[in-house]
Amino acid sequence: MDQLDAALIDALREHPRVGDLELSRLTKVARATVQSRLAKLERSGVITGYGPDIDLVAAGHPVLSFVTLEIAQGSLDAVTDELESLPNVLEAYVTSGTADVVCKIAATSHEDLQATLLHISQSGSVVRSTSVIVLSELVRPRVQPMLHKGVVAGTGRAPNYR
Repeated sequence: MDQLDAALIDALREHPRVGDLELSRLTKVARATVQSRLAKLERSGVITGYGPDIDLVAAGHPVLSFVTLEIAQGSLDAVTDELESLPNVLEAYVTSGTADVVCKIAATSHEDLQATLLHISQSGSVVRSTSVIVLSELVRPRVQPMLHKGVVAGTGRAPNYR
């Protein structure tokens, strides 16, 4: 990652529906440079998609919870299948520590969350679950500060960049 890559990602986050020509104007580099850099970022897996960000509250899912699961030995595949079958499970990660899996779950109400948690707890693969309900958001999901921290100065390919 260099300054131009970070600037392109910033511009895309700020203006998600912008085209290559407008990106070239925003970053003050040639359109061909923008196109080749975006292609490189996509090929390398840095940019994984261009989908819209969704506000869960506005979409009717105001209850957010993080759930930790302790699972039976050797049952990761079964737990994966179970979690993937539940539409309220937004994300799930295998973790170290006392919990084996951490899930992010959205629900339309506390009752909806309870139904999801009951479904998970009835799985023969889940030994124990613990949940915490999100009260408010302190830091919105972000990646730009981290990307800028590791940015390499200068590229040699776009000498007129900013």
